[in-house]
Amino acid sequence: MRALLLVDLQYDFMPGGALAVPEGDAVVPLANRLMDKFDLVTASQDWHPADHGSFASRHPGAKPGDRIELDGLPQTLWPDHCVQGTRGAELHDDLRIGEIDRIFRKGQDRLVDSYSAFYDNARRRSTGLGEALREQEVDELYVMGLATDYCVLYSVLDAAELGFKTVVVADGCRGIDLTPGDVEAAWEKMRIAGRVIRSKEILG
Repeated sequence: MRALLLVDLQYDFMPGGALAVPEGDAVVPLANRLMDKFDLVTASQDWHPADHGSFASRHPGAKPGDRIELDGLPQTLWPDHCVQGTRGAELHDDLRIGEIDRIFRKGQDRLVDSYSAFYDNARRRSTGLGEALREQEVDELYVMGLATDYCVLYSVLDAAELGFKTVVVADGCRGIDLTPGDVEAAWEKMRIAGRVIRSKEILG
């Protein structure tokens, strides 16, 4: 069985959001078109407590983009984003949410960030996504969403490590490029981990 994973299509990652990804909203219509082509559709949702340690606001004198150590791990600091229960944490209204079989929330532990849809960054806890895909006998996972160089990248690497045949829909992703070159480096890693295609290969 093949499944589609939609990564973090939330308002705070859309233009005008707290951690806006350029053209992030452009991938929502494509996500809707792709859903009908898959046996199973899943999504991830960043779901942070208001005092999450990755927020620059929690560290006096720090600003977004700074790098610190958080509970023993290197951590990039971000603007407050995707706080539980806020509008910014919601999936985009135009997304066909009723067609998503299951949503997996991540980033709920205030002491560790969670880029991957499968695990937190310390791999202390699973979101349950990998287990759910196994239960449904998924062997091929297609991934798209936000942002290319963070949550998409780490989701793809984990999917491949878990043994799923992993395919990234390139035109369904947008990146941040916090440090110039980050997006291209992410694509290089994902090409090694799996296969990169354009949506037309699915849609015809």
